[in-house]
Amino acid sequence: MKIQLLPCTTENLDALQTICRDTFYETFHDQNNEESMTVYLNTAFSSEKLTAELENKQSLFKLLYVDEELAGHLKINTDEAQSELLGPDTLEVERIYILSRFQKLGLGKVLMDEAIKLANEKNKNKIWLGVWEKNLNAIAFYEKAGFKKTGSHSFFMGEEEQNDFIMTKHL
Repeated sequence: MKIQLLPCTTENLDALQTICRDTFYETFHDQNNEESMTVYLNTAFSSEKLTAELENKQSLFKLLYVDEELAGHLKINTDEAQSELLGPDTLEVERIYILSRFQKLGLGKVLMDEAIKLANEKNKNKIWLGVWEKNLNAIAFYEKAGFKKTGSHSFFMGEEEQNDFIMTKHL
């Protein structure tokens, strides 16, 4: 299995948009209504929104390839790009998404290791993320990686308010 983790720029917008939509839909469509899912996918992963995120110097995307096939992606945020301002010494992992057929291959660890490496390069002391309280597999993965629940915040799926746990790891 050949694994590549490559930087993502606006030149990769179509690939990023596809992997964002596909992984999010695969992960959450069974637990959300179709209308809310459609609204979220069209808003959160629109070309305009993703382009703005890619152009933000405080955000960084990486695309994950397995044997030349796009399998997932990572998005991190620092400073004002973070969805919660938890201090200047923090880095947010906003997205670690992997297509279901590539899960359980150690790829989540590859993406998390990259996020930790980037946090260290940016002299951050803490790494944090938000994870839906009903995403038990992800919560178990983050706990195994050393994250602890430290709070919560709201996440909106269309008009529906959901609860995300904030999980933090000290580096």
